[in-house]
Amino acid sequence: MNSNAPKRSLLGIFVLCWLGLLADGYDLYVYGATLPGLIGTPPFNVTPAAAGAVGSLALVGMLLGSLIVGTLTDRLGRRRIFVSALALFSLAMLACAVAPTWELFAVFRFIACFGVGGLLPTAVALTNEFAPPGKKSLVLGAVLTGPATGTVVASLTSLALLESSGFRPVYAIGAGGLLLVPFAWFLLPESPSFLRTQLRNAEADRIEAAYGLPRTPEAPASSVRISPTRALFANGTARTTALLWAITVLSLLTIFGVSTWLPQIMRTAGYGVGSSVSFLLAYSVGAVVGTVLASVASQKFGPRLVIVGFVSAAVALLLMSVNPPAAIMTVLAAVAGFGGLGTQNMINDYIAQFYPAATRATGLGWALAVGRIGAIAGPTYGALLVGFGGGVPAAAMAFAAPALVGAVLMLALRSKTTKQAHVARDAELVS
Repeated sequence: MNSNAPKRSLLGIFVLCWLGLLADGYDLYVYGATLPGLIGTPPFNVTPAAAGAVGSLALVGMLLGSLIVGTLTDRLGRRRIFVSALALFSLAMLACAVAPTWELFAVFRFIACFGVGGLLPTAVALTNEFAPPGKKSLVLGAVLTGPATGTVVASLTSLALLESSGFRPVYAIGAGGLLLVPFAWFLLPESPSFLRTQLRNAEADRIEAAYGLPRTPEAPASSVRISPTRALFANGTARTTALLWAITVLSLLTIFGVSTWLPQIMRTAGYGVGSSVSFLLAYSVGAVVGTVLASVASQKFGPRLVIVGFVSAAVALLLMSVNPPAAIMTVLAAVAGFGGLGTQNMINDYIAQFYPAATRATGLGWALAVGRIGAIAGPTYGALLVGFGGGVPAAAMAFAAPALVGAVLMLALRSKTTKQAHVARDAELVS
C-alpha cells in the first residue's frame, strides 16, 4: 500500500464512468423505446421486419466496437479510448436525430452502436482498477447501474416526447454525452496497470500515490509484447473463457430481444403507445434495482449469483406468458429487468474479477463481442415473433428459454472457476 495519503478523490472517476455508461445505456436502449413511433408512422413508415433488421445491424456495430475497441483499450490506454467512444456515439445520435431517410438513420445507428460497444469494457476496466480492494463488486455494481439508469431515462423521455413530437428530439437528447467529453479528457487518469505494460513506471507511481492505490507490480520487458487476446486462453483459463462467451450470448439475446420488442409486443396486445413504453420503464427500473442488490450480494458471496438472475428472468417471462392483468404484468417486467440487464452486469463483474488487469478490458471486450451474436439475433428473433402474431405468451416463453439455458451453463462454470481464478490471479502477480 502506498504510504502517501491520497491527494485526489476516487469519486470523480466513478462518477464520470457512471455518467458515460448512463449515456451509453440511453443511446443503446432508446431504439426499443422509440420503435412504436417508428413502425408504420411518418416519416419512415417502417415495417417490423425492417425495424428488426436495423436493430440487428446496429448490434453488429456493437460487436465490432466491443471486439476492436476492447482490445485496443489494453494497447492504447483506457482514458483515450473512453473519450473517443463517448464522442463517437454521441455525435452519431445527433446524426440519427436529423437523418432524412431510413437508410441514413440505419447507418448512423450502426456507428452509434460501434461507439457504445467500445465504452463498456473501458469503463469497467477503469472502475475495477481504481476501486478499493475489498469493495470492487460494490463500486463496480454501482457504476454498472449507469446503463440501466440510461434505459430509464430513455423510457421516460420517450413517454414524454414520442407521441407529441416524434422520435427526433428523443435521439437529439442522446447527444448529451458530448458534454462529458471535456471533463473525461481532463479529469480521468490513465490506468497504472496499462502504464506499466508500456514501461511508464514513473507515471504509474505518481497516479497510484495521488489516489492512494496499492502499487501494481512492474511488467518485465519480456512480457510487454504478449498478446492480451492469446492470454485469454493461457494458464488453464480456456474452458472458462469459452463458457463465459456462451453465457454472454444467451444473456444478451434475452436482453436485446426483450428490450427491443417489449413496447411493440405490448402494443400489439392492445396497450397504447404510452402504456407500452411504460413496460420498458418497469423493466429498466428492475434492472437498476437488481444491479444494486446484486452488487451488494456479490461483494459478500461473489459474483456467482448470476444463476439467480437467469432464473428470475426465466420465471418472470414464463409468468408473463399467461397474460396476467396489467399491474401484475408491470411487476413481472420489473423482475425480468432484474434478471436481464441486472444479470449481465453481474456477468461483467464476474469477468472483470476473473481476468488479471493486463487482459481485463480484452477479456470483457471479447466476451461482449461474442455475446453480440445473441444481441444481434435478439431483435430479429423478436421480429419473427411479432410477424407471426404470437403475441405476449409466445414471445415471453421464447425469451425465457435462453435464460434457462444460461442458468444451466452457469452451474457448469461454477465447478472449476475458483481454481482457474486463482491461476489467473497468480499469473497477474508474476506478470
